[in-house]
Amino acid sequence: MIKLDSNQSSLEKPSWQSQLDRFVEAHRPELAALAWGLRLQWGEQPDTLGIDLKPTPHFVPCPKSAIEQLNVSVENRLQELLGIVDGYQPEKEVILIGIGFDRVKLIYFESNPTPPDCFEQIGKDVDTLLKELEDSMNQMIKL
Repeated sequence: MIKLDSNQSSLEKPSWQSQLDRFVEAHRPELAALAWGLRLQWGEQPDTLGIDLKPTPHFVPCPKSAIEQLNVSVENRLQELLGIVDGYQPEKEVILIGIGFDRVKLIYFESNPTPPDCFEQIGKDVDTLLKELEDSMNQMIKL
């Protein structure tokens, strides 16, 4: 069963949620650029960008239909997440869905500069951004 994000205490190492938060904070411009680049590739029916932590952290597309199906499975406890996805403004916001250990975590931020500007300023193609960010995730997130 998938559960909503909750704090997990661990004296050994930070939770995957806090490790993911640190990764996102360290890579906001690159994530904004990636989100915009993927939006351009995906076209009319864009997916939400997800981060699957198993077996190792990697990016995955999250179609809205899959999020809706998951919402039904968890007794409609993801309504707010669906509302955010529905109201998503990709030209100025970034949404990621962290998926790990039977939990989901919504990552949302307004990007300054905007995602299109980040994509232009960083000047890397989507494949390069994906590889670099996944490599960095695997260095920063230890499960």
